[in-house]
Amino acid sequence: MTTGRPDAVVVGAGVIGTAIALELARTGRQVVVVDKAGAAGHGSTSASSAIVRFNYSTFDGVATAWEAQHLWTSWREHLRLTGSRPIAAFHRTGAVLLDSPAAVPSEVAALFDRAGVPYERWDAPTLRERVPGIDPGRYWPPRPVDDDAFFDSPAGELGALFTPDAGFVDDPQLAAQNLADAAGRLGARFLFHRRVVAVDRQAGRVTGLRLADGARIAAPVVVNAAGPWSGGLNRLAGVGGDFSVGVRPLREEVHQVAAPGGRAGAPGPVVADLDLGTYLRGTVGGHLLVGSTEPECDPPEWVDDPDDASPRPTAHRFRAQVTRAARRFPAIGVPNRPLGVAGVYDVADDWTPIYDRTALDGYYVAMGTSGNQFKNAPLVGRFLAALIDRVEAGHDHDGDPVRHRCEHTGNVVDLGAFSRRRPVRAGSARTVMG
Repeated sequence: MTTGRPDAVVVGAGVIGTAIALELARTGRQVVVVDKAGAAGHGSTSASSAIVRFNYSTFDGVATAWEAQHLWTSWREHLRLTGSRPIAAFHRTGAVLLDSPAAVPSEVAALFDRAGVPYERWDAPTLRERVPGIDPGRYWPPRPVDDDAFFDSPAGELGALFTPDAGFVDDPQLAAQNLADAAGRLGARFLFHRRVVAVDRQAGRVTGLRLADGARIAAPVVVNAAGPWSGGLNRLAGVGGDFSVGVRPLREEVHQVAAPGGRAGAPGPVVADLDLGTYLRGTVGGHLLVGSTEPECDPPEWVDDPDDASPRPTAHRFRAQVTRAARRFPAIGVPNRPLGVAGVYDVADDWTPIYDRTALDGYYVAMGTSGNQFKNAPLVGRFLAALIDRVEAGHDHDGDPVRHRCEHTGNVVDLGAFSRRRPVRAGSARTVMG
């Protein structure tokens, strides 16, 4: 059975795939989105902390996040949805980036200055005043919580960079559904519970996909936005031989604990704590989400098959991450029973995504995105739409990378920064902080 011929097929209905579908539909294309899950946002997106922050190790990373924040703050307008349907909400709490050798304040501030991101420089007394309950001690480097040195006295105190316009999106899965609804209004079709088993090609060009139920979707453009399954899809397509950046599935956990004192008011700022190897953000219900910044002392949990990864948090990961958070905020309790979510991230070698064409004409990738690209999704849709428009019209993106001028900030993002062939920079932040 062959379905009607769309102009483009997007594989993956997470926040990245649905954003790409929306922007492709806005160019007038007929779009089909295929996902093995049962609804939009049910994969890696549902395990995201949905933090919107701007600290990246490259200008293009910072500029992308800063422009994307403007789309989140005007989310309904970006979607162009009418009616009373539920809409994900952006909460502007600000974010505190504690000093760390892994994110040198002067280097981060220089990128903020160049991109136009407002920020403040805080010393330790200001941290105590503005973030009640924080211990600004310097504990670098991060250590395992069972290490005798973990509870050593601090070696001085930390300052921080504070970005007042950062925050979080309260429901990442709903955000993906919002994007799917907006794309659907423009004619995009979503095929759920459908698994891709083959990528068809002819004379060096993609010609469509085959699904496990025997259906074939013929299309001249295919976009791989399959999250942790993206590497497997590339193997089906026979691409990847010219990639200089590898991508692997990584199991991650995000834990939930009660906020100190049971506060149920407005959440405090996001705290990025590379000094201890963790990050925290509040929720509107008086809890804290605690995640890891992948410190070197914690072995990464790479997985071969994302479908085999357990979705349940583990006691040892919970104890490690929450104990680190409690070292920074001593009033946090460390419960005996783990609470939170586990998901599989799609991680590039340098934690920088790949938004690019491939050696197979018509086959594009938006991969290596998990962990730190949720915030950028609405802009990533525009990146891929622009890239596809230009390359399909004959532009040599490999030789002359497409540049995207941001609507709200005026920054110009060089999409070559997300090339499959880019050199892996020695100075890249090899953590979720990118």
